[in-house]
Amino acid sequence: QIFKNALTNLPIGGGKGGVVFDPKGKSESEVKLLCESFMKGLYRHIGPNLDVPAGDIGVGGREIGYMYGEYVRLRGQPDMGVLTGKSTDFGGSKLRPEATGYGLVYITLEALKKYKHYRFLAEDVVQQIPENGFEGLKVMISGSGNVAQFAAEKVMELGGLVCSFSDSSGAITSENGFSRAQLEELFHLKNVKRGRLSEMSRDDLTYHENQSVWKIGGLKCDVALPSATQNEIDLEAAEILADGGCWGVAEGANMPTTNEAVEYLKTKVEIYIPAKAANAGGVATSALEMAQNSARLFWSSDEVDEKLKGIMNNIFETAYQTAQDFDRPWDLQFGANAAGFLKVYKAYKAMGYLKF
Repeated sequence: QIFKNALTNLPIGGGKGGVVFDPKGKSESEVKLLCESFMKGLYRHIGPNLDVPAGDIGVGGREIGYMYGEYVRLRGQPDMGVLTGKSTDFGGSKLRPEATGYGLVYITLEALKKYKHYRFLAEDVVQQIPENGFEGLKVMISGSGNVAQFAAEKVMELGGLVCSFSDSSGAITSENGFSRAQLEELFHLKNVKRGRLSEMSRDDLTYHENQSVWKIGGLKCDVALPSATQNEIDLEAAEILADGGCWGVAEGANMPTTNEAVEYLKTKVEIYIPAKAANAGGVATSALEMAQNSARLFWSSDEVDEKLKGIMNNIFETAYQTAQDFDRPWDLQFGANAAGFLKVYKAYKAMGYLKF
């Protein structure tokens, strides 16, 4: 998290924390009580100039709202800068829910534009790759939360075909891509009904109960955007992806690919963008929300989107250029790791904490 935040070039730290709690099957009152109890223990240790928590797995706008409400009750006064991921009704930023998914697509798009000298693909496949975008590309996405939903929305907006989603009960796939209507149904199912993918209408869709989307086999894709959870792509799944023609992987979840699978994919796919670079859009927009709160400003969706694009493009350029500088031109994982580390190292050295 520290190195990811360093890549954004924004003044944010890198802490992580949470609660051991499974929200599945819990009532609204139980979730609210949990959030309020958590804030009772946390509120003394956070603040806009101290530590600013944000949402992550299982924590969205609903949970942030409950926690902020309890914070205000305990403090006796509002302080909008204490949390990010808030509703736009009380100090949240436009596009915060969309940011990680949109950012994932923006950095992948930048890679698609930059990488023109393909190492592994046959010439006839290369000739079918669109000049500047996702047009006609088959994209497999795992997960069905914020990251997956909004990555899918942006891919479809750019002309790509989204061919899969998943949740903890199974995966749902479409060989020819989900329609806009099906995506809207998924949004409603997950965000309003809080249901399972097995409940979706099955027209032109195939549901795979208790299966990982990466291990179904027989599915073809150009680009994979793993956006569910850690270690979801192991070596077996990576081999299935490569056999299915996948030539680009960008990580929407935190560390969704095991080390063994990463090393394999880097010998098979043209583009591999690690999580610390690919999914930094969420934390970057949290920093933009903090900036708006500090300045008492409220930016439009277009303003936030433009800033997000700039941040993701800069992250790609930083990782790409660092990889070039160390003579590892195709290794964006190394480039992102080295760039993040060097940023932190230089800051520590400048402040006198290091003697080397």
